[in-house]
Amino acid sequence: MSSRWITETLHEKEGFITSYRADKVLYEENTGQQQLVIFDNSLFGRMMTLDGATQVAERDEFVYHEMMTHVPILAHGSAKKVLIIGGGDGGILRETTRHKSVEKITMVEIDPAVTDFCKTHLPMVSAGAFDDPRLDLVFEDGTIFVAQSKEQYDVIIVDSTDPIGPGAVLFEESFYRNAKARLAPGGVIVTQNGVPFLQAAELKSTMDKFRRLFTCAHCYLASIPTYVGGPMAMGWGTDDEFLTAVTVETLRHRLATAGFQTRYYTPEVHKAAFALPRYVQDCFPV
Repeated sequence: MSSRWITETLHEKEGFITSYRADKVLYEENTGQQQLVIFDNSLFGRMMTLDGATQVAERDEFVYHEMMTHVPILAHGSAKKVLIIGGGDGGILRETTRHKSVEKITMVEIDPAVTDFCKTHLPMVSAGAFDDPRLDLVFEDGTIFVAQSKEQYDVIIVDSTDPIGPGAVLFEESFYRNAKARLAPGGVIVTQNGVPFLQAAELKSTMDKFRRLFTCAHCYLASIPTYVGGPMAMGWGTDDEFLTAVTVETLRHRLATAGFQTRYYTPEVHKAAFALPRYVQDCFPV
């Protein structure tokens, strides 16, 4: 019996695909919102794809989740309320709960099936975070939530899929504008913006919109093996320009005070992540 291969089709139109051998398929279904597959791979462990795009892999998920979470929270320095848009696997939530100084975490996920499946088949990603008493889990379209909510948050993390399917609306300027209205003074929003080497237009589009909305519009990078094509960009929007000027020494103190160990994130990596190669800078030239 031949092995089944799960093919990532995100860059198929550009002539590039990636395949992972599925040693065992644990779940496969069209949820009504997205086509979801959860499977085991001998190299990357348990993996999940949505609509032909890799979302999470057990072996390297810590890179993405630590950098999406700890960079904004530690740069802010006194975040009490955090809003997560998307992130149904619970990885961003897990890393946010490690900050005991955070008093409230609101997580807005459009598809309850994704969260249910991940609790069952990817429990190592959330690691019990869904049981944290600080969590307010809301199943709703994130664009509707930020448009209608009156709460304000110190940090907003948009853990979206790529701009296809239901995730496309999370890249529109109206969403970013409403999300900004949910930021408390001195707050910061970070977004998943793909791999600039292959998805330069995606990063450029977000940065153009951020520049119209925020005093400080930037991005930072992290290398995640299953997100192929080079380092991934995380968009950064805030009206507090000093958040990117925080020193390594201050970040070391804040991380030590938080009292937990990381596997990828360090204060030095935090600072270096904002140093962009020229081809990334060219996505949003000054």
